[in-house]
Formats: sequence, structure tokens, C-alpha cells
Amino acid sequence: MNGVYPPATVFPAEPVLAERYGASRSLVNRAMQVLAAEGMIRPRQGRGTMVTYIPPMLHSPARYSREAREGGQARGAFDAEVRAAGLEPQHEITTERAVPPDDVADALGLARGEENALVRRRRLLASGIPVRLNASWFPLSIAEGTVLEEEGPVIHGGVKSALAELGYTQTEATERIIVRPPTDAEADALEISPERTVLDIFHVGRTEGGQAVEVTTTVTPAHYLVIENTFPLS
Repeated sequence: MNGVYPPATVFPAEPVLAERYGASRSLVNRAMQVLAAEGMIRPRQGRGTMVTYIPPMLHSPARYSREAREGGQARGAFDAEVRAAGLEPQHEITTERAVPPDDVADALGLARGEENALVRRRRLLASGIPVRLNASWFPLSIAEGTVLEEEGPVIHGGVKSALAELGYTQTEATERIIVRPPTDAEADALEISPERTVLDIFHVGRTEGGQAVEVTTTVTPAHYLVIENTFPLS
């Protein structure tokens, strides 16, 4: 946490730590297990033990501003946040036309049970450390045949800037955030212990006329985010 062992670097081997601290190998091994359970380190086959601690990123409405998501030619808010932490953002992206889950269909005003949406699924990494699982859903009537359907990151600014270029500038968003255990598939994709907790964020973006044009779901280990909101009081 003090930066002695930076994120994405190789953590010292157990014999080295045992000698450095005058401790037994069994004690060092137990300490390594605790660090791994807390998400601080992660063994990698053939690569040693990697430091996976990343200082928590601030999650606030300000991250969605055009300035925040496009600054320095970033491809969205995540890119800008990871680069600010001194790490390299990486994207693993697939796109497909699909039947949206009922809650997504309802939020977008689409009929349930029909293939009427485009989804961009993304595993987002910071210098090789998996930190987010995102799925962005759009009405097919808006996204079909556009840059949103292409594999790989979209233009700088991410999907919100892409939608704005298509004439669907978002002026309002709603987020629902819950804390829960990860599914087995999520734990594998995020390379975390199933005992860890994740934040499940359901984000709906709307245009000035109130039309919902984007639903993005985000699953991330809870220790990677700090949630902060400012709101008026009467």
C-alpha cells in the first residue's frame, strides 16, 4: 500500500522474504495466503507472484464528464483513471446482437425476449490486472451498423462519446449499486477469491428528452472503488 512493491510487479519469493524478515517459511507462506485472499497479490503460473494491489479509484458523477473521459485521448473514463494511476489500460472486447436481460430491456424500453439489442462485453485490465467486467447494452435500432458494433475500443471518449457522435448525447444517468459475492465465472475472470465481494453497478444513460440509450453493467472487486456522490439537500 506504501508503493514499495508497485502494482503489476513481481513480489519477492517466499525464501527471500523469510530471510529478509527472519521468519519461518511457514509463517511467510501463511502471510502470502492472507495477502492473496485480500486481493493484494496473485500467483501467476510461470511468472511468480504478482502485486495486484491498486489504489482504489474514485467512482463519482464527475468521471462521466466529457473532459474526464476524453482527456489525453483516453477511450473513456476507465482509460483516464488507469493512466492517472500510472498503469496501462487494456481492453478485451466482444460485441454481439443479443436478447437483453429483462431488467436491461425494461430500462431501454425494449420488448422482452427479443433480439433487439447490441451488447459490448469488456474485460478491463490495468497493466495485466483484471479490474472490471463491463457489458454495455444499446437498442439495436441505434447501434446497428455503427462503430458500436465494431470489435475493439471505440473512438476516444468511449461509448458515451460514440453515442454523442451518433446524435444521442446523454444528459442524465441513474446508477444502482449493490454489494454481493461474485459468481464462479466472475471470480475466474477477475482472478479473485470467491470469498471476496464485488460491486455490481447498473448504469442507465438518458438523452435530454429522457430516452434511455445505454445500459452498462459493471462488476468489480469492491476494494478497487471508492464511491462518492454530491447531492442537494432540502
